[in-house]
Amino acid sequence: MRTKLSEQPLFLLVAGVGSAAMFIPALHALAFEEHAEARAFFYSGLLGLVLLWFIALARSNQPRRKSLMHNLFALFGVYAILPLWLAVPFYEALQTTTFVNAWLEMVSSLTTTGATLFSPERLSDTLHLWRAMVGWLGGLMMWISAAAILAPLSLGGFEVTASAEPGQGEGMTTGADRIDPQRRFMRVARTLAPLYGGLTLALWVMLLMLGEDGLTAASHAMSTLSTSGISPVGGVQNGAAGVPGEMLVALFLLFALSRLTFSSDTLTTARPGLLSDPEFRLGLIITGSVALALFARHWFGAYELNDEQNALQGLKALWGALFTALSFLTTTGFESAGWQDVRGWSGLGSSGMILLGLALIGGGVATTAGGVKLLRVWALYLNSVRELDRLIHPNLVRRDSGQGRRLRSKGAFIAWVFFMLFASVLTLFIGLFAALGSSLEEATILAITALSNTGPLVTLGGDAPILLAELRPAAKGVMAAGMVLGRLEMLAIIALATSDVWRTWMQPR
Repeated sequence: MRTKLSEQPLFLLVAGVGSAAMFIPALHALAFEEHAEARAFFYSGLLGLVLLWFIALARSNQPRRKSLMHNLFALFGVYAILPLWLAVPFYEALQTTTFVNAWLEMVSSLTTTGATLFSPERLSDTLHLWRAMVGWLGGLMMWISAAAILAPLSLGGFEVTASAEPGQGEGMTTGADRIDPQRRFMRVARTLAPLYGGLTLALWVMLLMLGEDGLTAASHAMSTLSTSGISPVGGVQNGAAGVPGEMLVALFLLFALSRLTFSSDTLTTARPGLLSDPEFRLGLIITGSVALALFARHWFGAYELNDEQNALQGLKALWGALFTALSFLTTTGFESAGWQDVRGWSGLGSSGMILLGLALIGGGVATTAGGVKLLRVWALYLNSVRELDRLIHPNLVRRDSGQGRRLRSKGAFIAWVFFMLFASVLTLFIGLFAALGSSLEEATILAITALSNTGPLVTLGGDAPILLAELRPAAKGVMAAGMVLGRLEMLAIIALATSDVWRTWMQPR
């Protein structure tokens, strides 16, 4: 039998991590003498590890598939199947909900969507901790998979800069990684996991120093790094850290704008340097533009209110706009305590369209953020500039600067294909939600929430919050499918569906 963890299938490794993580909430519940919850998590974790051990024993004499496409298939299984197991202790500990609701809650957490079916006061501290941990582990899984699986296959946004066709980029790997892609996955995990954990620990300690309690600080720290937006108190605006805490969270949200904030092993730039990265600059420009537009609307669009505002209120409104715009652009979904001041300052009746637009754009490639991704928007912008130049100067011979050389020759075309796929799938999901009883506005918000992995949109995207628990079971299934599809993206699903992984998976080994 194999003894090395790296020799086990990827799905078993991730499921083992999920089962082992159940012991942490078990200890937390035991410390607060919540013995029923402690038993639910302890027995579930123990049973999971035993079952996985038996499966590993049964597979010990079978060779493992050494293919990036099989690893992509395993990643799909993690987000589509693993929540069924993660929901078991949640369901057993809560005991006042259906298993379907518990399953949808875990799908939302693992895909870093963060949409919840339960009010904060209905869940115990242990269940809040479990939700935040699942979201944190889902974000870590996405960080690692982006570099170890999606990048070699030219997927997940890398298709804009890679020379290979989407889903056929295995030539990017060299040496041992080409022979055994899982070795690359384990190497990337050993590199990124300590960094991910260290940043989370640092933010947790800083929030504790600002007066936040331990659980809330830990949940907000994990939710910030994973961009899940999960909170035991309904958001950072209800925490004890105040505006200084929001400033700390905003600082760590910058990691979701560009992978270059923590790594330089991608092809999104031709030269090192964070300020030269188009994603990071575009993210800052969008955030600043939205905040300044809302701030200036007080004079240019809402002057008829005749409401005198002092400088302190203006600064609070400006910060609230900056933080909330950055949070929704990174698909985290935290609302600033000053967001209501922003709406009053700017005279906005509803801000849902702004937040929906920011979430659709999304964050950086190879980060935990969802959405369309900033690099694809940048590619279309560069292509638009080129086309306008050619209209004005048809005979112009344009020499690309460093920015132009960062993108492959067909990068804008691939980005446009993705936009069309995203729009088509979004339309499909809006139609499905509408057919299952939601109004057009609710269907649009639910579809964008799922495909952009921005859960708080169900609360802030419309005039009234949408109660996910009241959706039909079929609508909950559509919601879960949308979250998984948004997390893995359409190009990855298409590459998986059109590959020969299904045929080779059924062949004898």
